[in-house]
Amino acid sequence: MSRKHIIHEVFPYLRVRDADAAIEFYREAFGAEEMFRLTAPDGRVGHAQLRFGDAVLMLSDEYPEYGIQGPQAFGGSGSSIHLHVDDVDAMTTQAAETGASVLMEPKDQFYGERSSRVLDPFGHEWILGSKTEEVSPEEMQRRFNVMYEEE
Repeated sequence: MSRKHIIHEVFPYLRVRDADAAIEFYREAFGAEEMFRLTAPDGRVGHAQLRFGDAVLMLSDEYPEYGIQGPQAFGGSGSSIHLHVDDVDAMTTQAAETGASVLMEPKDQFYGERSSRVLDPFGHEWILGSKTEEVSPEEMQRRFNVMYEEE
């Protein structure tokens, strides 16, 4: 017999070196609001929650003694976080001025979004995007196919 499990929410959970600095960066670069944090006796952040608009992101310092490490421990990140924002150009500039490396300047994409990619100082990649048009899944696939034909 199969049981259905209901998922209520999904929270990205970042592991970083220097969570204090990461929280400040996310506040300045993306306008995140710190909800709360738990600090271990040694000063490391054991858990923090940040609000990005209606979304919540969780993070902690690295705890290598428990196998908890951020992307800098592995030379990069295998994932990215996508933020939908009002003005991708302004947010990209703000993130860069706060210390992010711009991996891709803002540009219009086939899927109806203007987007950029930035790497934060803690090794996490962020995709910043602003909607430019409504694109049906069928039209998106057509444009995707054309993009590959042009390569």
